[in-house]
Formats: sequence, C-alpha cells, structure tokens
Amino acid sequence: MYREPNPYKVSRIFEMHERCPHCGTKVKMEPSFFFGAMYVSYAVGIAFAVPAFFIAYFGFNLSLFNSFLIIVATLFVFMPFIIRLSRNIWVNFFFSYDRKYQKT
Repeated sequence: MYREPNPYKVSRIFEMHERCPHCGTKVKMEPSFFFGAMYVSYAVGIAFAVPAFFIAYFGFNLSLFNSFLIIVATLFVFMPFIIRLSRNIWVNFFFSYDRKYQKT
C-alpha cells in the first residue's frame, strides 16, 4: 500500500501507491478520506498504551507519573507504525481484499 515499506522513514510515511499492488483496489482516495483514520488511531493508541501501563505499573512497580512517561514514550516510538496501521484498518472498513485477483 505504501511506497516506502519502512514506516520509520518519517519523511515518506504518507506516500501511497495509487492502487494496491496486490489486488488493484484504488487506495488513494480524496484528501479527506483518511481523516477517519484518526479515530482508528485513537483506538490503536489505546491498545498500545494500556499494556504499556500495566507492564510499567504492575510489572515494574513504577509510580503513576513514571508509568505515564512510559506510555508517552511507547506512543512516540510506535507512532509511525500506529499511523500506518490505522490507515490500513480504515481502508479495510470500506474495501475487501480479493484473494483471487490476478494482476494483468
């Protein structure tokens, strides 16, 4: 879906192919299409933050403030991955992958 497979090349994080190279689905929509991915990003961020909190607070017995810092660091480190994962999830709400598609 993305021109650069490494999400940590931040300067190219949003560069997408016009169409999916595997199934041919047009994935580059109008500019406002991916605004909905922000809502998905919130849920994915929570999915990363909750385990980080439990590991920091209960696993390492850190204070609440230090656990908060661990959550912030976790979200910062995984931000490029979360952005791309959120976009992928958002696209899959509207399009389905066709396993039988033959690229011509």
